[in-house]
Amino acid sequence: MKLKTWLLSSYLLVMILPLLLAYLLFAWINDYNEDQKVKEFFTTAVEMKNIQRVLDDPSLYEISGTREELERLVNDKVSIQLFNQSGLVLYSSNPVQTATLPINREVLYEDLYALRQEFRSHRYKAPVFEKNKLIGFYQVELAREGWVQAVSKRTSWTLVGFAALLICLYVAVALFVNRKVNRRLTSLQNDMTAFAQGRHTVKERATSPDEIGQLQSHFYDMQQSILEARKRIDREQQEKEYMIAAISHDLKTPLTSIRAYAESLELNEQLTSEERSEYHQVIMEKSNFMKQMLDDLLTFTLLQSPAYEMKCTEVDGSEFFDMLVSGYEPLCQKKRIQLATTTNVTGEYAVNPKQIMRVVDNLMTNAIYHTETNGRIWLAALSALDVDWLYDFVQSAYTFHFERNVYVIVQNEGEGIADDQIPLIFNPLYQADEARSKQTAHGTGLGLSIAKQLMEKHHGDVQLFSKESVGTCVICRLPKVL
Repeated sequence: MKLKTWLLSSYLLVMILPLLLAYLLFAWINDYNEDQKVKEFFTTAVEMKNIQRVLDDPSLYEISGTREELERLVNDKVSIQLFNQSGLVLYSSNPVQTATLPINREVLYEDLYALRQEFRSHRYKAPVFEKNKLIGFYQVELAREGWVQAVSKRTSWTLVGFAALLICLYVAVALFVNRKVNRRLTSLQNDMTAFAQGRHTVKERATSPDEIGQLQSHFYDMQQSILEARKRIDREQQEKEYMIAAISHDLKTPLTSIRAYAESLELNEQLTSEERSEYHQVIMEKSNFMKQMLDDLLTFTLLQSPAYEMKCTEVDGSEFFDMLVSGYEPLCQKKRIQLATTTNVTGEYAVNPKQIMRVVDNLMTNAIYHTETNGRIWLAALSALDVDWLYDFVQSAYTFHFERNVYVIVQNEGEGIADDQIPLIFNPLYQADEARSKQTAHGTGLGLSIAKQLMEKHHGDVQLFSKESVGTCVICRLPKVL
């Protein structure tokens, strides 16, 4: 049950309880009154007859008459008042009720011969005649001591029960609030304080579905998110430090070569024209390698920034992907590699042409580098799977959804990649051939990581499959414009 429901229920109970107890007290007294009404009526009627015999004496209603017998009748339980025919009070056993002015005639003649039952007494009023002449009135009140005592006793018991119930209700509400609110809020506050001071708090496995439980759940989720973000930031910081160290090391090697060859060109006058041409070529290759490395580093840094937004334009799939897979034949022919290209793309796509071309360039550069002479490479952009050269281990592991996507596939023959290295292949600066050959200097180790991030910026993805001694296949998925 929601905490709000519990609190509203307790408030409603506290509001209704006094009304309920008042009603119960009234019903209890009324029931007692009904039980005593008949019994008291007969008892009071008998007692009233005895008093009436005395009060019917006409001499009592004379102004100078003696009333000694009345004094013997009155006591704490019996109260008597005498009036003349005009309503003037002749006698009253209660000095407080003595009046100097006559009583109103309507009041005087009201309820004659009626035994009225009031809360504290029975009242009876009747006229007195002498020779059929009205000479006065009398009013008798008989106290209901037993009734009042019984009602007082019941009222006392009800108040005691009411107080006990209120105490029990207060204790129950206090325990409930302590268990449901105070204790849990204190625990949550301690967890927050501990987390703010750098102490990790273990998430409670079971939280109530009420508001505080939801607050606890949100805090623990937030705490977990912050811890994961901290770990990610620490990991990214370590990666950046490693990247800076690795790139600094990789830049140092070609820079040293450039300097050595440049000094030789400047200081060694005995170099032949062929040697000078070779030195110039080495300097250009090393400079291009450094330029590629810096360009990759800049691109990787931009993609890491949350503020970087890549602009995309809608292109016709057939035209764009035909252009995308073309132009790699010279590079493959240079290494005597057989290249087979296939395109059957339809539909429109939102892409950044320059960045998609960069993705394919990176994949093809890796494929060419890792393919032996006279090996084969397959490059395809597909809206339907109508090729028969896809490796069996790729077809069994990957599911295509051509109705919503286009797929760019780069597959090459080669040594392949070990299974334990495949999950790491898209990490920055990771190379499967740990030797990072300084002689060949074929890349920076950022190509696949950049390709992965660029595909994710296009709301797609890239996956790599490889089998040792067979080859490698990279599949890039790009969604259609719906």
